[in-house]
Amino acid sequence: MNPRIPDPVELTRRLVAFDTINPPGQERACAQFLADLLADAGFECTLHALDDSRASLIARLGDRKAQRPPLAFTGHIDTVPLGAAPWTQDPFAGDVLDGRLYGRGSSDMKSGLAAFVAAAITEAGRIGDGAGVLMVITAGEETGCDGAMALAEGGHLGRAGALVVGEPTANRPFVGHKGALWLKATTHGVTAHGSMPERGDNAVYKAARAIGRLESFDFNVARHPVLGKPTLNVGTVSGGLNINSVPDRATIGIDIRTIPGMDHDKLREGLRGYVGEGADLETLFDLPGVWTAPELPWVSRAAAIVEAVTGEPFTPQAAPYFTDASVITPSWGGIPTLILGPGEPSMAHQTDEYCQVERIRAAVEIYRRMIVDWMETPS
Repeated sequence: MNPRIPDPVELTRRLVAFDTINPPGQERACAQFLADLLADAGFECTLHALDDSRASLIARLGDRKAQRPPLAFTGHIDTVPLGAAPWTQDPFAGDVLDGRLYGRGSSDMKSGLAAFVAAAITEAGRIGDGAGVLMVITAGEETGCDGAMALAEGGHLGRAGALVVGEPTANRPFVGHKGALWLKATTHGVTAHGSMPERGDNAVYKAARAIGRLESFDFNVARHPVLGKPTLNVGTVSGGLNINSVPDRATIGIDIRTIPGMDHDKLREGLRGYVGEGADLETLFDLPGVWTAPELPWVSRAAAIVEAVTGEPFTPQAAPYFTDASVITPSWGGIPTLILGPGEPSMAHQTDEYCQVERIRAAVEIYRRMIVDWMETPS
């Protein structure tokens, strides 16, 4: 078989043209397009539905009987909304201007998807005779890794020996990212007429006091040498139904980013005292961080490949955002994981999002060499 090798820039443009803003997502059409493209190159492709209009894709090629597990790539199809600010470029056209490909998802992360799909198709002949390549292309990442969780919980992931996450890093290999613990604290009170507040118990005041305490919360842990320190941010506050009543309920949204070694259960319990007695504390989602030792042989080889392609020496770095690796890496027993993609990290979720065209092409070469390395290196 001589598969048609897609141009990665044109493939990125084609993926950007699919409106996969989440919510509602509607990733199925894009997943089917990629499945058809990969199936033509000999990959075994399976769609896994989230609902009628949403699906993730798993694509495999290689010897299933091989002793060594495949090299895995993952990326998400969905994107965030366009935002309130007007775009100067069509967010679904994928127009290329001055070396930049514009569009929602161009950096986060349809360019990464296009690059590893193009690389895998390029090396399809070599992959079929070896340990193989596995691609996990997910729906619903932007709202909490929903697609990845469904795949893991359904037992659909199989096995893998190492994972490359094509999220935006400007083609720099990142060896980890923080964990995410999102909580909703609810304070309770007693309602009363706004002209007689002494007859009520104001839940908003309780929430305000809790926020003051949370602002000075001390994690009491040492900084990680790469990931730095954990953080806590109060992102949302709401309470009350009308201005002339004492509110009997208020809620606080808390975003915590953790570093390796932190126990999320203990952290959650420690926060209960900060939100106040009688307050409820609900977990919205709980994702562990990802960390791979930079000195591992596979990481060293990958870093050497990146330096050979881009000319940039390797310095251990980590992503500030979370990825589907929070779900996928633990499901494979904590395999070595790199976050490595052509997108611009600063462009994720931005108005007039773009990706540098030259980085898309460089990413294909990096991924292609990583695939060859995996096929040719015993361990």
